[in-house]
This record gives sequence, structure tokens and C-alpha cells, in this order.
Amino acid sequence: MKESKIVSVQVGQVKTLERMDTKKSTNKTWTTGLFKTPIRGPVLVGKLNLEGDEQANLLVHGGIHKAINVYPAEHYLYWRQRLPHLEMPYGSFGENFTTSGLLEDEVCIGDVFKAGTAIVQISQPRQPCWKLEQRWGVRDFKLQVNQTGRTGWYLRVLQEGYVEAGSAIALIERPFPQWTIARTNAIIHNRKTDPLSAWALSRCTALAPSWQQNLRITKWLPKTIWQQCVRFGKRMSKSLR
Repeated sequence: MKESKIVSVQVGQVKTLERMDTKKSTNKTWTTGLFKTPIRGPVLVGKLNLEGDEQANLLVHGGIHKAINVYPAEHYLYWRQRLPHLEMPYGSFGENFTTSGLLEDEVCIGDVFKAGTAIVQISQPRQPCWKLEQRWGVRDFKLQVNQTGRTGWYLRVLQEGYVEAGSAIALIERPFPQWTIARTNAIIHNRKTDPLSAWALSRCTALAPSWQQNLRITKWLPKTIWQQCVRFGKRMSKSLR
């Protein structure tokens, strides 16, 4: 893998702000931890977040499997060209680590990296929400991020340590090379039409449990078809042993 590093490290506190668009909600305010600012010097990478960082809604952000939000620096050129009226410094997507040398079609679920003195592991893609649209005043920003595949991803922390801007990121282990972030994104978006891939991905033990569960939900699929997919997948697994 090419050389990769952390270009910038960001943390931020939760804020409550006035909503710019109240058409979709009767709430006049919104609470977010999206506003991150760069920090200098070493910062502690804890099991739940970076020291000094906060997440607003712990049901969908933060926690053991989403301790650190990562976004590639390479994507900023694209967004700055697409949205030239906006100033978008590093941290604009709410990420803690802005990285170089790592992209969604190159990194995989379960990848283990040494970052500074910490050991971290990719747990799931990032799924952007409506708060990005509120942050930047771009109505379909969530859709744009999803459609381009420039989503970033989350890390769980296997070993606490310190990182800082400029720290190298070295790949230590890749247990699931078949499950790139790009492919994982595609499967979650197409799970209704490709249930076999959804079932196979749900068996990836390094994937965040919430994603495993989401991929197994069968409300949108006749139970008999899902059972056929499971039986077929098991037969395929045995034949490959």
C-alpha cells in the first residue's frame, strides 16, 4: 500500500444552533458535533473518542465502533470544485482524522492500522446524515456524498495511544480484503436487489454489529427468498473450504 498519513486532526464540542431550513421539521434548533477544528500537538486516542471531542447523538455517532471519523484529504479538491462558494477546510465533514493515501476502494472492513502510538481498526463506512446539509446549506448534500461514494469511514480503537497531524498510518493486518469500503457502501445501498451479498457481508465479524443487524433485516424481502440465500451461502462456504 502507498504511504499514508494523518494530514490533520480535529476535535469539537457539541453545539445547539438555529435551523436554516424548518420545512422538514418543526424544531427550530438542532444539536450537532459536526463542527471540528484542527488541533496541534499529540492528542489521546481513547476507546470512545479523541480527547476533547464530543458527539451529539450517541445512538448514531460515537461509541466503541465509531470512536473516530475518518475522511480522505483527496476528496476535498472534488468538493471545493463542485461547491466553489463554500470554504471547506479540513474537518468540514465532521471528521477527526483527515488522511492522505487511503481511499474507499483501497481500504477494507477489519483493516488494522498503527496510527501514531495507537492501534485502530476500520469498523464501517460513514453514512452521512441530514446534518451535513444543515451545516453547509446544501439541500441534497447527503445524497451527493452517498452517490459519489466519498463517504469516509469509522475506526474502533484496539489500543489507546497518541496521534498528531503528520503521524504515519501503517497497515498491520487485513483479514477481510474482499470487503472494501466502496463495496460495502454498494451492498448496503443495493441490499434489496442483492440479498446474497448482503447476507455474506453480514457475516464479516469485523463489521460493526449495527451494520450486521441492518443487513440481516428481512422486512423488505420475502422470508423464503432470504432463507434460500442463506442456504446457498452456506453451501458456497463449505465448497470453498
